Amino acid sequence: MKVTFLVAGVLAALVAAPPAVAAETGSGTGASTIPASFDKPAYPTEFSLPDGFQPEGIAIGPGSAAYFGSRGTGAIYRADLRTGKGRIINPGPGTPSLGLKVDARGRLFVAGGTGGDARVIDTRTGKVLASYRLATGAAFVNDVVLTHDAAYFTDSTNPVLYKLPFGRGGALPAEAVKVLLSGDIVYTTGINANGIAPTPDRRALLVVQSNTGKLFRVNPSTGVATLVDLGTESLANGDGLLLEGRTLHVVQNRLNTLTSFSLNRGATSGKVVRRLVDDRFDVPTTVASFRDRLYLPNARFTTTPTPTTPYNVVAVKRH
Repeated sequence: MKVTFLVAGVLAALVAAPPAVAAETGSGTGASTIPASFDKPAYPTEFSLPDGFQPEGIAIGPGSAAYFGSRGTGAIYRADLRTGKGRIINPGPGTPSLGLKVDARGRLFVAGGTGGDARVIDTRTGKVLASYRLATGAAFVNDVVLTHDAAYFTDSTNPVLYKLPFGRGGALPAEAVKVLLSGDIVYTTGINANGIAPTPDRRALLVVQSNTGKLFRVNPSTGVATLVDLGTESLANGDGLLLEGRTLHVVQNRLNTLTSFSLNRGATSGKVVRRLVDDRFDVPTTVASFRDRLYLPNARFTTTPTPTTPYNVVAVKRH
């Protein structure tokens, strides 16, 4: 793998480590290096998912357990990042499993896509703990974020967030609550609200709108969305979001790019600190972190899916 880092637009380093090519740009002042644990990994830097799986979402934890959802059947696949090996723990309902998040109680929250639903799955047994009908008409329940008191789901078709408010001890609710989106966000043709994450101060939510390339700060109580100032940057094809401290990682799926922003505490503004491409990317959709790595499943949207189509997951260095 030839890895190229461009810092402030200038070629800074070339490191050989077959078989992929990654290019990175940023606004830092020095060259990045690959940690020894990444250069000679104890864990695989890429591994296969089942043929025909059609992955979309990823969630990691606790430990090295990683979960993937199928947009085809809704199946849930659990893999061990130490080996890359895994198995199906839930066969799915026949409708999609898209965005995923796992909590400390071993519960996997699943966005149901065109199924218009959400599910909560026990990661130990694979059993469905709860299922929620979120929409009765056309819907595309795309992604989910967990806060201390609720789970929030985006809908790329309808201008609404679906909230599952937690009870005492994290108890799941009987039904979901709708939070209507308003303010600066305007739904148009195509994929609208997609990835979702908390703001650094944990007082609001961040939502990317794929078709307009805009990022919004959303009040979780009122649904009022305010445009985040990213200067001239566009997040076209923005998909999964991952917040680490004040750094927001954004997967731009069909652009085969992972773009990272430094945000202010309230997430009212941000600037690009890294833009990474890798020749192993084949329309990655979402991202999750483990140790010194970020893991991205390749959804391969530009490849016609068949029962034998191969799919995989790739890891890139975290910084």
